[in-house]
Amino acid sequence: MDTPHDTPEHRSQSAMLPLAVALSILLSISALVWAFVLQTHLSRTEARLAMADERASTLQQRIYASDTRSRTASESLSKQIGTTQAQLDEKAATLMQQQKAESTRREQAVASLNQNVSSVKEDVGTVRSDLGSTKTDVATTKADLADTKSQLQRTIGDAGVMSGLIAKNHQELEELKHRGDRTYYEFTLQKNAPPTLISSIKLQLKKVDQKKSKFTLDLNADDRMIQKKDKTIYEPVQFYSGKTPSLFEIVVNNVTKNQVSGYLSVPRGM
Repeated sequence: MDTPHDTPEHRSQSAMLPLAVALSILLSISALVWAFVLQTHLSRTEARLAMADERASTLQQRIYASDTRSRTASESLSKQIGTTQAQLDEKAATLMQQQKAESTRREQAVASLNQNVSSVKEDVGTVRSDLGSTKTDVATTKADLADTKSQLQRTIGDAGVMSGLIAKNHQELEELKHRGDRTYYEFTLQKNAPPTLISSIKLQLKKVDQKKSKFTLDLNADDRMIQKKDKTIYEPVQFYSGKTPSLFEIVVNNVTKNQVSGYLSVPRGM
């Protein structure tokens, strides 16, 4: 007789128990294998994540370094741009100064040129004025010369001979010289001075009366001494001299205290 524990149902459960255990063990092993696989996969994944993190860190460092270089380059470029701008500003200021100096020089040159032109105009005006004055002086000289010609006179000399034209001053004497009729020698005699040789004769002043414009002189001609006493100013003192005696004339046209001056007139060629 079967025991209560040895029923078919009980035998069936007993037979299935090892199977369940085996299945449980198999599941456990499968779970362990799966866990191991998952662990391995997780480790690999973590390793990959670590590598990714490392790469990300490296990339971050590179990005930071790149940013640093970019900032440095940007700052350097900004400095260079600032320096270049400063240089451009300095060059622009220098150019403006040069232009201003050149403009000042041009203005000064124009002013100087205008001044020179004004000076030249003034000089031209002065020259024209001087030319006008010169023309006036020439006209006056011509008038004076004409007046001088009209004032030249003839008179009778102390020898009773009609004299040539009488010159009362140096200007009139120059007019006589230009005529070319005779030769004239100007002289100045001092009272009691040694005899003075004039042309071919010697003259010596002996006496002077300034108040009466009279004088006395000795003349030596052809080895003959002749005294002309108390002669007056402008009076022709006449005498003959030469191998072929010709008329000589002495005219005194200025009398002072101890001196007389005048001229000796002789025929041309003697």
